[in-house]
Amino acid sequence: MPFAIALSGLNAASADLGVTANNVANVNTTGFKMSRAQFAEVFAVGTQSVSSSASGSGVRLSRISQQFTQGNIDFTDNALDLAIAGEGFFVLSDNGSRLYSRAGAFGVDNQGNVVNAQGHRLQAYPFAGAGLFNTGTPQDLQLTTGANPPQATTRAALGLNLPANAPVPANPVFDPLDPSSFNHTTSVTIYDSLGAAHTETTYFIKDAVANTWNTQVEIDGTPIAGATQIVFANDGSLVSPAGGLMALAAYTPATGAADINLTLDFGTATQFGNAFGVNSLSQDGFTTGRLTGVSVDAEGVVFARFTNGQSTSLGKLALANFVNPQGLQQLGDTNWGESFSSGDALLGEAGTASFGDIQSGALEASNVDLTAQLVQMITAQRNFQANAQMISTADTVTQTVINIR
Repeated sequence: MPFAIALSGLNAASADLGVTANNVANVNTTGFKMSRAQFAEVFAVGTQSVSSSASGSGVRLSRISQQFTQGNIDFTDNALDLAIAGEGFFVLSDNGSRLYSRAGAFGVDNQGNVVNAQGHRLQAYPFAGAGLFNTGTPQDLQLTTGANPPQATTRAALGLNLPANAPVPANPVFDPLDPSSFNHTTSVTIYDSLGAAHTETTYFIKDAVANTWNTQVEIDGTPIAGATQIVFANDGSLVSPAGGLMALAAYTPATGAADINLTLDFGTATQFGNAFGVNSLSQDGFTTGRLTGVSVDAEGVVFARFTNGQSTSLGKLALANFVNPQGLQQLGDTNWGESFSSGDALLGEAGTASFGDIQSGALEASNVDLTAQLVQMITAQRNFQANAQMISTADTVTQTVINIR
């Protein structure tokens, strides 16, 4: 009996050393979760009852449990290096089969799909427009490789101040080439439906009527009908046009683009003091853009950035969690699969419910404490030596019995 008991101890110590060795070997593996060997005592229960003073029959390995504690966050320079600060797993697709991982070292394949080193595709909720995402079923996250289409300008906002004491121009006949026929001018770049740039110029002409200004508008030097008066109250605030909006007649670009239907917004215009000033100029159009990079925010929303200053939402990362993560099936390559013990995957979004935030440009390091593992290695080694000594002692006792005359 002592031989069998000591042998079970040897096997247990060997298993403990194996688990410890695997932890040490993966101390630098991204997203790795350390394991812990758990043991249980063995009693031989037969036809005879076992008293409370029974010596037992040894030890057995009851389970090797994963320890899903948070690893350190190491920052990198790659926007597609992702780490989860908190609970949750990245959802991956292996030819339609779902995998789950904490390793967020991703890249792009030749089809634009975001993948890990094994080619497993990262899953995300598709963009549904208006800042919303279709959170029903996640799909492969694919980066756009085309150009960002242009958007024609429909509104230009001019935040300016017109001097209250400005004189009426000496030349009553407006001529854009004659500075004596207008008081002030400002320009803003606008875009047509093909992304071509045009220059919109607004001229301000003081009217003989107090607090009243006349405007003249040109696009690429062509006069545009629809300009009207700007009227201020005696406190310098805008009275007319209503709402500050001045709609202009359509302008047909020479580029073959659709007509530009432009509205000037003077909502923030004032008539104060004796100096002309342009405080802000903005418009809602933009030209064609080329992809310059990708970014991921803390909620897992993936943006594509373009040279025209625009960004497009490509999707929102899908995360998964489980009632019992320790019940997940280990599949290798720091991937896990759901099992009966883990329960069904609970899909969600970063920063909601029990899910952590996404850290872009960072990777979660292994959660192995190397010092603790080295101490565990020494302990397992001593356990192995002690059980080996027990076998040697039992052999000596047996030999003594055999030698009895």
